[in-house]
Amino acid sequence: MRAEQDQERHASPRMPAAASQTARRPSWREALFELAVFAAGYAVYFGVRGLTEGSLADALVNAERVVDFERALGLFIEPELQARIAGHLSAVTFFNWVYIWWHWPVIIVAGVWLFVRRPHAFYLVRNTFLISGTVGLVIFALFPVAPPRLAELDIIDTVTRYSDAYRVLQPPQFVNQYAAVPSLHLGWNLIIGLMLLRESRVLAVRIFGAVMPIAMYAAIVLTANHYIVDGIAGMALALAALWLAVRLHALAGRLTAHPWLMVLVGPPRAG
Repeated sequence: MRAEQDQERHASPRMPAAASQTARRPSWREALFELAVFAAGYAVYFGVRGLTEGSLADALVNAERVVDFERALGLFIEPELQARIAGHLSAVTFFNWVYIWWHWPVIIVAGVWLFVRRPHAFYLVRNTFLISGTVGLVIFALFPVAPPRLAELDIIDTVTRYSDAYRVLQPPQFVNQYAAVPSLHLGWNLIIGLMLLRESRVLAVRIFGAVMPIAMYAAIVLTANHYIVDGIAGMALALAALWLAVRLHALAGRLTAHPWLMVLVGPPRAG
């Protein structure tokens, strides 16, 4: 009998990591807490925007430094890249829409799905965003950089010229105009793409998760919102923040005596 029980125990497969996380659904209290975290982050963002509001001169000087750096590396090809699509309105519209609709709308939808169905992954994403966002805000305040569309380069702001949607979603008064470096627009989309690849079982969603960061990298450059090195810096910062978030998340199982710390870090993986 003991041998049969041992055999049955060893024969029972472990629940897959993604599926095991559905055993516990977050409470409304946790949902309200996450909304409060989001609101606090946005309030801090506006504070930093106020610090850089009058620094156009500094932003333009720093933009020249970024361009000089790219020239030294042979990477300053943004005007050439945009010129290749400028005569094709369908291509311009596509990349405008990628820049607009594949960022916050995708992040919000994916975040809600992760929160409800994959809480473990949600807390990784949330903490990655908080860590990278905090570092990014410091950089934005200390090193404001005008994006290509504002840097007096031979390049146009395709989003403003051909689309009103983005300025409706994010009016200029709510946007830090000099937050080009690093590109969290790309970095955060990379994190969402990785999580969709890791957590979804739907092939189409996983393909989207793989393609989305690549398309977004093209979009941030072709719409003149970021430099090529911005994308590299944004991805590096986001991945470093993800690494740190994973390390912090590993502590969750040892924080049972400090519930408030578990709220910040997130619950351990179920199963």
